[in-house]
Amino acid sequence: MHRFSVALLLAVGLGAQTPNWPDVNKETLEHYQALVGMDTTDPPGNETKVAEYVKKVLEAEGIPVILAAKDPNRANIIARLKGNGSKKPILIVGHSDTVKVDPAKWIYPPFSATRKDGYIYGRGTLDDKDNLTASMMTMILLKRSGIVLDRDVIFLSEVGEEAATGPGIRYLTDEHWKDIEAEICLAEGGLVSRRKGEIRYALIQTAEKLPASMRMISHGPAGHGSRPLRENAIVRLSRAVEKIAMWDPPMRLNDTTRYYFEKIAGVSTPEEAARYNGLFSSEKSSESREYLAQYEPGNYSMLHTSISPNIFTGGYQVNVIPSTAEAILDVRALPDENIPAFMELMKKQINDPSIELVLENRNNRPHAEPSSIHSEAFKTIEAANKKVYNAITIPQMSTGATDMAFLRAKGVQCYGIGPIIDEEDAPKGFGAHSDQERIWEDGLYKFVQFNWEVVTSLAAHK
Repeated sequence: MHRFSVALLLAVGLGAQTPNWPDVNKETLEHYQALVGMDTTDPPGNETKVAEYVKKVLEAEGIPVILAAKDPNRANIIARLKGNGSKKPILIVGHSDTVKVDPAKWIYPPFSATRKDGYIYGRGTLDDKDNLTASMMTMILLKRSGIVLDRDVIFLSEVGEEAATGPGIRYLTDEHWKDIEAEICLAEGGLVSRRKGEIRYALIQTAEKLPASMRMISHGPAGHGSRPLRENAIVRLSRAVEKIAMWDPPMRLNDTTRYYFEKIAGVSTPEEAARYNGLFSSEKSSESREYLAQYEPGNYSMLHTSISPNIFTGGYQVNVIPSTAEAILDVRALPDENIPAFMELMKKQINDPSIELVLENRNNRPHAEPSSIHSEAFKTIEAANKKVYNAITIPQMSTGATDMAFLRAKGVQCYGIGPIIDEEDAPKGFGAHSDQERIWEDGLYKFVQFNWEVVTSLAAHK
């Protein structure tokens, strides 16, 4: 038995509904540092080392585990605590891979899980070994408590979220759907915002934009570089890229984004609130959108399908005018966007018959409706945010992509959650996917408490 198990059993297993959090925190830290210390950079991932660790921990508690691997080096872990079946299961998810690192840019080694001045440093501390650890600890506490469950609680440690859905969520939804099928899912995608040490609000991801890739191809006559042509393909492409990059596509809000801007206005400065409220005014909307485009690109991207030209190719010799040039566009579509119709709007904006738009067949994710902000699950999350953080809950639509898209497409109500994040950290270079990454240690412990509150409220027998 784990050295902290006796205290936890005394606190949880004898009928108490609140774990002994100081002892839970010690155990959480031990597991968290062990997981962050494993290099699971994707590619290549090599997440099986995490799977073996988690398997050993859960099986020591008497929790049955399934290793699900399309690639033996990239094993997913599925574990289930059985309920009485009166309600459908809840799925709690963390992914075990991380993005790459440049070790030279780190103050502390990226897989050292160094504790310093109240923070823990390391790749994956925010993305996503915090969710992984909190979900695993929730399973451990539920098992030790002996709480009767109305619904199964399913734990998933998935691989490949950062760069290779093939051995991860695609494989799981195609080959192991019966093992992970659920009514509700909690995964990454949210955060609790803290500014200057004060909690502001909790963001819960209830929708996400869908990534698409387009090629913009410009055609023109070839020629000698000593005789410049106005119809130069690169010049045409440059004009088209500027038109599309400066375009303000039609704004279209859904339940999540409408509620988001209404709520965010209520916790903002008067000047900020006026801009957010201005989005709903026919007279002020254009001015508000332009400000967001320049200074708050994340909020601006929530308003419509976005386009970012990120890669250019054209030409092969300095004295040759090429007949074609290309730009690769990163398109992030609203959940209900009609892409062919949107491409027609793009063509009208470009207004140049020599420009061709081609939709690439890559990085595709299934279309899915946003998760409800009126559900039992969302209301439970609101209550837990109030209890643990004394924070209001604001739903948001992620401008990036998560693996919840695959689950939403199968009808699962998915909610992206996350720990306390200091607003000051991202500009300092300490965010997820940044040159460095860190988490506030007390925020990690609070996040475990939050997971416990949500899962027990939704799954425990009433």
